[in-house]
Amino acid sequence: MPAARERSILAPMVAATVVSYPLGLWLGSRWLLPVLNTIPAYAAMVVLLRRGRRDRAVAATLAWAATLAVVGTLSFRFWPQAPDALVLNGPQYRDEMFRWIRTGVGREGSPRLFLPQHLLHLAAFVAIGLASVSAGSILMGALLMNQMSFYVASLAKAGVPGWAVAFLGWQPWAIARVAAFSTLGVLLAEPLLFRLYPAARARLKGSKGAAYVMAAMSGILLDWFLKALLAPLWGRWLRALLP
Repeated sequence: MPAARERSILAPMVAATVVSYPLGLWLGSRWLLPVLNTIPAYAAMVVLLRRGRRDRAVAATLAWAATLAVVGTLSFRFWPQAPDALVLNGPQYRDEMFRWIRTGVGREGSPRLFLPQHLLHLAAFVAIGLASVSAGSILMGALLMNQMSFYVASLAKAGVPGWAVAFLGWQPWAIARVAAFSTLGVLLAEPLLFRLYPAARARLKGSKGAAYVMAAMSGILLDWFLKALLAPLWGRWLRALLP
Protein backbone atom coordinates (compact mmCIF):
# COMPACT_ATOMS: atom_id res chain seq x y z
CA MET A 1 0.00 0.00 0.00
CA PRO A 2 1.58 3.34 -0.98
CA ALA A 3 2.31 5.79 1.81
CA ALA A 4 -0.36 8.22 0.58
CA ARG A 5 -3.01 5.51 0.74
CA GLU A 6 -1.88 4.50 4.20
CA ARG A 7 -2.20 8.09 5.37
CA SER A 8 -5.61 8.35 3.73
CA ILE A 9 -6.97 5.82 6.23
CA LEU A 10 -6.50 8.35 9.02
CA ALA A 11 -8.98 10.99 7.81
CA PRO A 12 -12.03 8.69 7.46
CA MET A 13 -11.14 7.01 10.77
CA VAL A 14 -11.13 10.37 12.56
CA ALA A 15 -14.33 11.47 10.79
CA ALA A 16 -16.12 8.25 11.72
CA THR A 17 -14.97 8.62 15.33
CA VAL A 18 -16.31 12.17 15.45
CA VAL A 19 -19.67 11.03 14.07
CA SER A 20 -19.85 8.14 16.55
CA TYR A 21 -20.61 10.54 19.42
CA PRO A 22 -23.72 12.34 18.16
CA LEU A 23 -24.92 9.09 16.58
CA GLY A 24 -24.39 7.02 19.71
CA LEU A 25 -25.91 9.64 22.01
CA TRP A 26 -28.88 10.12 19.67
CA LEU A 27 -29.53 6.36 19.52
CA GLY A 28 -29.51 6.34 23.31
CA SER A 29 -27.71 3.05 24.06
CA ARG A 30 -24.98 3.02 26.68
CA TRP A 31 -23.33 0.00 25.04
CA LEU A 32 -23.76 1.11 21.45
CA LEU A 33 -21.82 4.35 22.01
CA PRO A 34 -18.46 2.69 22.86
CA VAL A 35 -18.97 0.11 20.11
CA LEU A 36 -19.46 2.91 17.57
CA ASN A 37 -16.38 4.65 19.02
CA THR A 38 -14.33 1.45 18.63
CA ILE A 39 -15.18 0.37 15.07
CA PRO A 40 -13.21 3.07 13.16
CA ALA A 41 -9.97 2.54 15.10
CA TYR A 42 -10.20 -1.22 14.99
CA ALA A 43 -10.83 -1.32 11.25
CA ALA A 44 -7.93 1.06 10.56
CA MET A 45 -5.57 -0.87 12.83
CA VAL A 46 -6.33 -4.25 11.23
CA VAL A 47 -5.93 -2.91 7.70
CA LEU A 48 -2.59 -1.31 8.54
CA LEU A 49 -1.24 -4.33 10.42
CA ARG A 50 -2.19 -6.63 7.55
CA ARG A 51 -0.05 -4.37 5.37
CA GLY A 52 2.84 -4.69 7.81
CA ARG A 53 2.60 -1.08 8.96
CA ARG A 54 2.84 -1.26 12.72
CA ASP A 55 4.06 2.34 12.80
CA ARG A 56 0.98 3.58 10.95
CA ALA A 57 -1.30 1.43 13.12
CA VAL A 58 0.15 2.94 16.29
CA ALA A 59 -0.18 6.45 14.83
CA ALA A 60 -3.82 5.70 13.97
CA THR A 61 -4.70 4.50 17.47
CA LEU A 62 -3.00 7.55 19.00
CA ALA A 63 -4.97 9.86 16.69
CA TRP A 64 -8.15 7.96 17.56
CA ALA A 65 -7.53 8.37 21.30
CA ALA A 66 -6.91 12.10 20.89
CA THR A 67 -10.16 12.39 18.92
CA LEU A 68 -12.06 10.55 21.64
CA ALA A 69 -10.65 12.88 24.29
CA VAL A 70 -11.58 16.09 22.48
CA VAL A 71 -14.87 15.11 20.85
CA GLY A 72 -16.06 13.02 23.79
CA THR A 73 -15.48 15.86 26.25
CA LEU A 74 -17.22 18.41 24.01
CA SER A 75 -20.11 16.06 23.24
CA PHE A 76 -20.79 15.28 26.90
CA ARG A 77 -20.48 18.96 27.77
CA PHE A 78 -22.85 20.35 25.13
CA TRP A 79 -25.30 17.50 24.41
CA PRO A 80 -28.82 18.96 24.90
CA GLN A 81 -29.88 16.21 27.31
CA ALA A 82 -27.81 15.04 30.27
CA PRO A 83 -25.79 12.05 28.97
CA ASP A 84 -25.32 10.48 32.43
CA ALA A 85 -27.29 7.32 31.65
CA LEU A 86 -25.37 6.77 28.40
CA VAL A 87 -21.80 6.76 29.81
CA LEU A 88 -20.94 3.51 31.56
CA ASN A 89 -19.53 4.29 35.02
CA GLY A 90 -19.32 7.96 34.06
CA PRO A 91 -21.43 9.38 36.92
CA GLN A 92 -19.75 7.08 39.45
CA TYR A 93 -16.28 8.13 38.32
CA ARG A 94 -17.29 11.81 38.32
CA ASP A 95 -18.62 11.55 41.87
CA GLU A 96 -15.46 9.76 43.03
CA MET A 97 -13.23 12.42 41.47
CA PHE A 98 -15.27 15.36 42.78
CA ARG A 99 -15.21 13.83 46.28
CA TRP A 100 -11.44 13.52 46.06
CA ILE A 101 -11.05 17.10 44.80
CA ARG A 102 -13.20 18.51 47.59
CA THR A 103 -11.83 16.43 50.47
CA GLY A 104 -8.40 15.21 49.38
CA VAL A 105 -9.51 11.70 50.32
CA GLY A 106 -9.73 8.98 47.69
CA ARG A 107 -7.96 6.63 45.36
CA GLU A 108 -6.65 9.30 42.99
CA GLY A 109 -4.06 10.71 45.37
CA SER A 110 -2.86 7.49 46.98
CA PRO A 111 -0.51 5.03 45.18
CA ARG A 112 -1.50 2.40 47.72
CA LEU A 113 -5.06 2.69 46.44
CA PHE A 114 -4.68 3.50 42.74
CA LEU A 115 -1.90 1.04 41.85
CA PRO A 116 -4.03 -2.10 42.43
CA GLN A 117 -6.74 -0.70 40.16
CA HIS A 118 -4.22 0.25 37.48
CA LEU A 119 -2.64 -3.20 37.62
CA LEU A 120 -6.08 -4.81 37.34
CA HIS A 121 -6.92 -2.65 34.31
CA LEU A 122 -3.57 -3.48 32.70
CA ALA A 123 -3.99 -7.22 33.28
CA ALA A 124 -7.53 -7.17 31.89
CA PHE A 125 -6.45 -5.08 28.90
CA VAL A 126 -3.63 -7.51 28.04
CA ALA A 127 -5.70 -10.66 28.52
CA ILE A 128 -8.69 -9.35 26.56
CA GLY A 129 -6.46 -7.96 23.83
CA LEU A 130 -4.57 -11.20 23.28
CA ALA A 131 -7.78 -13.24 23.22
CA SER A 132 -9.74 -10.94 20.89
CA VAL A 133 -7.13 -9.59 18.43
CA SER A 134 -7.46 -6.38 20.47
CA ALA A 135 -11.14 -5.84 19.63
CA GLY A 136 -12.05 -6.19 23.30
CA SER A 137 -9.15 -4.11 24.55
CA ILE A 138 -9.93 -1.23 22.19
CA LEU A 139 -13.56 -1.39 23.34
CA MET A 140 -12.29 -1.29 26.93
CA GLY A 141 -10.19 1.72 25.99
CA ALA A 142 -13.24 3.49 24.57
CA LEU A 143 -15.18 2.82 27.77
CA LEU A 144 -12.39 4.24 29.95
CA MET A 145 -11.88 7.23 27.64
CA ASN A 146 -15.60 8.06 27.79
CA GLN A 147 -15.54 7.77 31.56
CA MET A 148 -12.66 10.27 31.72
CA SER A 149 -14.24 12.59 29.14
CA PHE A 150 -17.47 12.59 31.14
CA TYR A 151 -15.56 13.67 34.25
CA VAL A 152 -13.76 16.47 32.38
CA ALA A 153 -17.05 17.67 30.86
CA SER A 154 -18.57 17.60 34.36
CA LEU A 155 -15.85 19.98 35.59
CA ALA A 156 -17.01 22.50 32.99
CA LYS A 157 -20.67 21.95 33.86
CA ALA A 158 -19.87 22.49 37.53
CA GLY A 159 -18.45 25.94 36.79
CA VAL A 160 -14.70 25.33 36.59
CA PRO A 161 -13.27 27.97 34.19
CA GLY A 162 -12.65 26.82 30.63
CA TRP A 163 -8.89 27.40 30.80
CA ALA A 164 -8.68 25.21 33.91
CA VAL A 165 -10.76 22.46 32.32
CA ALA A 166 -8.43 22.52 29.30
CA PHE A 167 -5.20 22.41 31.32
CA LEU A 168 -6.19 20.48 34.44
CA GLY A 169 -8.98 18.16 33.26
CA TRP A 170 -6.89 15.75 31.21
CA GLN A 171 -3.97 15.23 33.58
CA PRO A 172 -0.47 14.46 32.26
CA TRP A 173 -0.50 11.00 33.83
CA ALA A 174 -3.80 10.18 32.12
CA ILE A 175 -2.35 11.31 28.79
CA ALA A 176 0.69 9.04 29.35
CA ARG A 177 -1.63 6.12 30.14
CA VAL A 178 -3.77 6.69 27.05
CA ALA A 179 -0.71 6.81 24.80
CA ALA A 180 0.70 3.66 26.38
CA PHE A 181 -2.52 1.69 26.10
CA SER A 182 -3.07 2.86 22.52
CA THR A 183 0.34 1.52 21.57
CA LEU A 184 -0.14 -1.66 23.56
CA GLY A 185 -3.47 -2.31 21.86
CA VAL A 186 -1.73 -2.60 18.49
CA LEU A 187 0.91 -4.98 19.85
CA LEU A 188 -1.69 -7.22 21.49
CA ALA A 189 -3.51 -7.66 18.18
CA GLU A 190 -0.47 -9.07 16.42
CA PRO A 191 -0.14 -12.67 17.74
CA LEU A 192 -3.58 -13.88 16.63
CA LEU A 193 -3.80 -11.59 13.62
CA PHE A 194 -0.53 -12.89 12.22
CA ARG A 195 -1.73 -16.47 12.66
CA LEU A 196 -4.70 -15.56 10.49
CA TYR A 197 -2.58 -13.56 8.01
CA PRO A 198 0.98 -14.97 8.03
CA ALA A 199 2.04 -12.68 5.18
CA ALA A 200 1.52 -9.68 7.44
CA ARG A 201 4.23 -10.88 9.82
CA ALA A 202 6.66 -11.21 6.91
CA ARG A 203 5.98 -7.62 5.91
CA LEU A 204 6.97 -6.51 9.42
CA LYS A 205 10.51 -7.85 8.99
CA GLY A 206 12.89 -5.20 10.24
CA SER A 207 10.18 -3.37 12.17
CA LYS A 208 11.40 -2.78 15.72
CA GLY A 209 8.61 -4.25 17.78
CA ALA A 210 10.71 -4.19 20.94
CA ALA A 211 10.90 -0.40 20.74
CA TYR A 212 7.10 -0.17 20.79
CA VAL A 213 6.91 -2.54 23.76
CA MET A 214 9.42 -0.38 25.62
CA ALA A 215 7.50 2.78 24.70
CA ALA A 216 4.23 1.30 26.00
CA MET A 217 5.79 0.08 29.25
CA SER A 218 7.54 3.42 29.74
CA GLY A 219 4.22 5.22 29.32
CA ILE A 220 2.59 3.00 31.92
CA LEU A 221 5.42 3.60 34.43
CA LEU A 222 5.30 7.33 33.67
CA ASP A 223 1.58 7.31 34.39
CA TRP A 224 2.16 5.80 37.85
CA PHE A 225 5.09 8.09 38.64
CA LEU A 226 3.39 11.32 37.56
CA LYS A 227 0.15 10.41 39.31
CA ALA A 228 1.92 9.69 42.60
CA LEU A 229 3.96 12.88 42.27
CA LEU A 230 1.41 15.37 40.92
CA ALA A 231 -2.10 14.20 41.87
CA PRO A 232 -2.10 15.88 45.31
CA LEU A 233 -1.08 19.19 43.71
CA TRP A 234 -3.71 18.77 40.97
CA GLY A 235 -6.36 18.15 43.60
CA ARG A 236 -5.48 21.34 45.48
CA TRP A 237 -5.57 23.40 42.28
CA LEU A 238 -8.97 22.02 41.30
CA ARG A 239 -10.31 22.42 44.83
CA ALA A 240 -9.72 26.15 44.58
CA LEU A 241 -11.63 26.31 41.28
CA LEU A 242 -14.53 23.89 41.84
CA PRO A 243 -17.55 25.81 43.21
